Amino acid sequence: MTWWHALIIVVAGIWAGTINAVVGSGTLVTFPVLVALGYPPVTATTSNAIGLAPGTLSGAWGYRHELKGYWRQTAKFAVASFLGAIGGTILLLSLPKDAFEAVVPVLVGLAVVLVIVQPKVSKWVAERREQNGTEHKPGPLLMFFIFLIGIYGGYFTAAQGVMLMAVMGMLLSEPLQKLNGVKNVLAAVVNVVAGLIYAFVAPISWAVVLWLAVGSTAGGFLGAKIGRRLPPAVLRGVIVVIGVAAVVQLVVKQFAK
Repeated sequence: MTWWHALIIVVAGIWAGTINAVVGSGTLVTFPVLVALGYPPVTATTSNAIGLAPGTLSGAWGYRHELKGYWRQTAKFAVASFLGAIGGTILLLSLPKDAFEAVVPVLVGLAVVLVIVQPKVSKWVAERREQNGTEHKPGPLLMFFIFLIGIYGGYFTAAQGVMLMAVMGMLLSEPLQKLNGVKNVLAAVVNVVAGLIYAFVAPISWAVVLWLAVGSTAGGFLGAKIGRRLPPAVLRGVIVVIGVAAVVQLVVKQFAK
């Protein structure tokens, strides 16, 4: 790996760690960068999962004050994420590499769409809370959705944070800042579980993991501390542009085969 490749990966890691702590979808920054640098999609996905795991942990730690008194319930959610992440990694490792490469443009496109509609979902959730005085407590349906999102996150991590915020916002009555803290913890669980499995049985670029971990850890702390002051529209716009560019690049590669 050249020094400028390492520098690009560190910068992408910082940006992704910040975005993951604030909005989610940091993978839509790092995954296209790794593919553009010449890494195969499967290697980019597995290395990305391990490299971003420290950033999700630092982001979760930064939101620890929002989770005061809610850790026991968060731990219950984490069990569903844990099991889902195992299922997602099994899918990635079991399906043929060509199948993953064919579906990646669809997954990236889905993630981009989720990022675009996220403000409308948040607005709808806020309006629903103002109009509905009913207290919504965790139930089997929410656990099932968290499990499914864990599967998606273990298979392809992009936008799992947006998905988690959407389902928790609809099915819980907790403040959004608390839900964002829960989201960071659950994303950390998925990334750590997937990363540990990939580390032993999947193709990994450890140089990529190292520099992503350095950048994402710093980005996670940055996002938790000052990321809320960044204009969400700017973050979202960067994610969408990079995501669309990734879809185009991946589709072109598929047709070129």
